[in-house]
Amino acid sequence: MNEQLPCNPYLPFWETVPDAEPHVFGNRLYVFGSHDRLGGTTFCSDDYVVWSAPVSDPGHFRFDGVSYRASQDPLNGAPYDGPLPDSPLPMGTADHPHLLYAPDVCRGQDGRYYLYYALDFADVISVAVADRPEGPYHFLAYCLTPEGKSPEPGIRFDPAVLCEPTGNWLYYGFAPKVRFPGQTGEIPGAMVVRLDRDMHTVISTPVPVAFGCERAAGTSFAGHPFFEGSSIRRIGASYYFVYSSLQGNELCYATGPSPEGPFTFRGVLISNGDLGFHGRTVPDNFTGNNHGGLVQFGGKTFIFYHRHTHGTQFSRQGCAEEVEIEADGTIPQAEVTSFGLAGGRAPARGRFSAHIYAQLLKPGRDTMGDALIAGPGEALPPLPADWPYLTEEPCEDPAQKNLRPYLANLQAGACAGFRYLVFVGTENTLRVTCRGKAQMCLHADAPEGEVLASWSVDSKDWTAASAALTPCTGAHAVYLKVEEGRADLAFFAIS
Repeated sequence: MNEQLPCNPYLPFWETVPDAEPHVFGNRLYVFGSHDRLGGTTFCSDDYVVWSAPVSDPGHFRFDGVSYRASQDPLNGAPYDGPLPDSPLPMGTADHPHLLYAPDVCRGQDGRYYLYYALDFADVISVAVADRPEGPYHFLAYCLTPEGKSPEPGIRFDPAVLCEPTGNWLYYGFAPKVRFPGQTGEIPGAMVVRLDRDMHTVISTPVPVAFGCERAAGTSFAGHPFFEGSSIRRIGASYYFVYSSLQGNELCYATGPSPEGPFTFRGVLISNGDLGFHGRTVPDNFTGNNHGGLVQFGGKTFIFYHRHTHGTQFSRQGCAEEVEIEADGTIPQAEVTSFGLAGGRAPARGRFSAHIYAQLLKPGRDTMGDALIAGPGEALPPLPADWPYLTEEPCEDPAQKNLRPYLANLQAGACAGFRYLVFVGTENTLRVTCRGKAQMCLHADAPEGEVLASWSVDSKDWTAASAALTPCTGAHAVYLKVEEGRADLAFFAIS
C-alpha cells in the first residue's frame, strides 16, 4: 500500500487502540486510548501504549512505547502510602488485575502531563503523571474529595479532563439502560467536577452535563441519551462535549458556554455503521460500542472513533474522519471513509490492503448487526455462517509482525466498499490478491453500480488476478463484490 497515505485504521492493522483521545502537544498529534488485544475475547486486555504523528504528516504514526501498566495502580496491589478508596470490587491481583479502561490526558499548568483513567468498574478515577506526553507515567493519586470520598452522584467511569488557565475540570459517567449489580442511587448521566491545582482533589459538587436514560426525558438528550465515553474540547468560545449515546454505535455532541455548561444536545458526529448519515437506517458495517474525541490541527477538525474486527467487539481499531464546523457551531454527521485523515480521498493509482474497507456487507446487503459480544466468563457465540469479517494469518512480512490481514468469507452477494478513490482517467488495470473459487467484480459508487472490472479466482492459495479496468474520472467509492462462489480478499491494486 502507498505508505504516504493516511488511512483508516490510522495505526498498523495489528494495533488495537480504541477509545481514542487525540491531543496535539507541540507539533505532534498524540493518541491516548485503551488497548485491546488482536483477536481478543474481552475489552482492554493490555496496558496503555501511545502513538504519535507529526501534525504536518498524520500518515506517519510512530510507536512511542508502553506508557502505563495496570500493575502500577494500588487497587491492583502496587505500593501506596495513602488510603485506598472505597470500591465495589475486590482488589486486583497479578493473575486477575483490574483492566485499564478508556483514559484521557492533559497538560497541567505546571507543564507536566496527567493521565486520568478508570480501572474497569472499580468506580474511582485514578491519575498518573509524567514529564512527557508519551510517558512513562507514574501513579499519583485518586480523584477524591478532601474528605477522601468519591464525588456523588454518578458512576466514576470513562474520564475526560479539561485543563485551562482558569481551572481544571474532570468529566465522568456511565448510564446503562439496565443497571449492573450493585449500581444503586441516582445515575443522572455524565457529570463534571472541578479539580484543585494538585490535579486530583475534587473541590466542587458534581454537575450533570449530559443526561442518561433515567433523566433524559423532556431534555435535549431525549433521543440520544448519554451512555458512556465522555470527551471534552474547547473550540473557539464554546465547549464541545462528545459522548457515546445509548444507541452505542454513534458519537454525539453537546455544546455549552462554560466547562460546566449548561450543555445542549446538538447532533451525531459519527456512527461506526453510518446509521443516520443521509437518513440511512441500515448499517453498512459491523456496529458496536464507540468512543472518541475531537481534535484540530492544520486548520482542520477531525473526529476520532473506533470500528470492530474479527466479527466481535473485542478487537477495536482507531479511525478518524474530517468534520466541518458550521457558522452556528453545529457539526454535520461525518461519513465513514477509508482515508479519514486525508479528507476521505486518495489517488486511485496504488496498492491497497483490504483491511482499510469502509463498508462490509454480507450477502443480500441486509444489516450486519452488532459485532458479537459476551459478558465476563461467557464464551463468544460462533460467527454466523454468512458473515464476512476481517482477520489475519501468519506471513513472512516482519514489518507487519509477520501477519497478513484479509477479509474472510466473502460469499455470493457480499462485498467490501472503499471510500473514496480519485481517478484521473488513465488507470486501466486492476490486480487483486485473493483466494477461493468465485466470480468477482469491481463496482463504482454502489454494490450494484457500474461494473469497472470482472475476474475469476479458483485457488486455495493466495493468487494475483488481473482484469482490464474501464476508465473513469473523479472520486468514487469502489466495491469489490463476490457475484458467485466464495473468496477471501487481501489486496487490490490499480494502475
